[in-house]
Amino acid sequence: MAKKIIIDEDLCEGCETCVELCPDVFELGENGKARVKNPNALNTCNIQEAIDSCPTGALKLEE
Repeated sequence: MAKKIIIDEDLCEGCETCVELCPDVFELGENGKARVKNPNALNTCNIQEAIDSCPTGALKLEE
């Protein structure tokens, strides 16, 4: 089963930490919140570091 990143938009502050750590996976949407731009790129960066670095805990990895 493929892994899927979940972003809680209510918690996201748009700090861009995830974008900086995993630019192939995340981007900021028009609402200023993080969004997944390429779910197939999870293996291109340390996705767990991005999840752990989120100051509000808005990111989760679902397996």
